[in-house]
Amino acid sequence: MSFLDHLEELRWRLVRAAIAVIIVAIVLWSYQERIMNDVFLAMKSKDFVSFRLLCQYLGVCIEDIPVKMQSMTVSGQFSYALMMSILGGVVIAFPFIFYQIWAFIKPGLKLNEKKMANGIVWYVSFLFFLGILFGYFVVAPLSIQFFGAFQISREIENIFTINSYMSTILSTVFYSGLFFLLPVVTYFLTKIGLFDSEFLKKYRRHAIVVILILSAIITPPDIVSQIIVSIPILILYEIGILVAKRVEKQQKLDESK
Repeated sequence: MSFLDHLEELRWRLVRAAIAVIIVAIVLWSYQERIMNDVFLAMKSKDFVSFRLLCQYLGVCIEDIPVKMQSMTVSGQFSYALMMSILGGVVIAFPFIFYQIWAFIKPGLKLNEKKMANGIVWYVSFLFFLGILFGYFVVAPLSIQFFGAFQISREIENIFTINSYMSTILSTVFYSGLFFLLPVVTYFLTKIGLFDSEFLKKYRRHAIVVILILSAIITPPDIVSQIIVSIPILILYEIGILVAKRVEKQQKLDESK
């Protein structure tokens, strides 16, 4: 295929991905009130599933967050209903979107590279949705609970704008999904020789410190919440080391042939 033919193929694959996002977004738009109340505003309540489990199994009980919600711009509610629908479309249609990207890249790979990347669409989608669930049920509610309940003075009332509230949740959840793709990123960076398993081992202690600092920033100031957030991220880092070792082993086998 010529360069222009490749561009044409990429264009149509992006068009297919965009159509999938739009279709899902339209469906989500039709349920916007239920989604807002049951998915996002539910995090303000002590009955949110994550808070109930914390109270039941870890003894960390949380009260309803004393916060009011308001929209201070003319298009505020409409804009975030639209953003919620589109971003939700991207999340739900992610496997199809990634498949379109992978289908464009795959023909240019060597046979052994295709074998090593076998099932990558499933693995990437699984890790992404796992990150989304972690962000929604752990990181986002703990962040909302902490910032909603925190007061410098009892004379100051927390009144969140829909802009601030939704931005915090959407960005936290979406970036958690992307962060869980760390093993996949490690695979490709090791593949191109940017770093190896020894590099990851060498800077393991530095990574642990950074992860603990990030966990302390995005969670309430208690050790239980920090551990809950830190453990999955540390596990992902260790998985990244195992992935790097596997890539190195395969590369040595290929060189010996």
